[in-house]
Amino acid sequence: MSGYRDLYWQASDGLRLHARDYPAASGPARLPILCLHGLTRNAKDFGALAPRLAELGHRVLALDVRGRGGSERGAPERYVLPAYAEDVERLAQAIGIGRAIFIGTSMGGLITMEVAARAAGLIHAAVVNDVGPKLSLHGLARIAGYAGAAQAFATWDDAAAQVRQLNEDALPHYTARDWREMAERMFRESDGVVIADYDPGIAVPFKSAPAGADPQQRWEALASDRPILVLRGARSDLLDQDAAEAMVAGKPNARLEMVRDVGHAPMLDEPDALAAIMRFLADIG
Repeated sequence: MSGYRDLYWQASDGLRLHARDYPAASGPARLPILCLHGLTRNAKDFGALAPRLAELGHRVLALDVRGRGGSERGAPERYVLPAYAEDVERLAQAIGIGRAIFIGTSMGGLITMEVAARAAGLIHAAVVNDVGPKLSLHGLARIAGYAGAAQAFATWDDAAAQVRQLNEDALPHYTARDWREMAERMFRESDGVVIADYDPGIAVPFKSAPAGADPQQRWEALASDRPILVLRGARSDLLDQDAAEAMVAGKPNARLEMVRDVGHAPMLDEPDALAAIMRFLADIG
């Protein structure tokens, strides 16, 4: 049993977009949670976290951002934060969500910031995972080095080896099984080969403006007046410690939690990350 159903909605430019819809467990209804993944990832990244959140009474929607996973591919010029945020808003409108908790990993956190600048009332609280308004140039260069590479692998073992090569510094505790499972979340089979489960065109606008316009202004729009949890991988090469601390400085509703022995980005199944998220949700009710 999958624990979710496939949900589809239409973007303003006609693309058919997909999300995994995990129903809330029985009991008192709580605010829905929208989960937004990183640049080259998809809804499968929340396959471990989403059921646990649903057990708490939250309806959980793990989105495939346009160009990834089960969502249709589109024009590269629309692979930008304003379009991503508009897609989120249209999903909320389509299924009648007026207010939600957001969990955004990397690019998903930037999308959350963009939504806050456009439709502030939609976000009740947010978890921002290993991203912020000030990002390390070293980390951005590393991501730009592999994002959009149209590689094809003959076997799943080959794909897993590539995933390990790109991520072993960030996830030093991963086993061979972990790398294979990660590859299965990130890739798909097509015509007898294993390929990345995203449109290589997503990298085009990212390489010119990875954080979008006015990232500090968008961070302030998100963090000024609602509960915020910032997670940082202790080994992160994208969100430096001082940048993470600056994000929550002077913001009584914001907190910073470290995820030990993990780089960019925590997978949110680590004990530190899970405990921080559960505390945060308990505190905001």
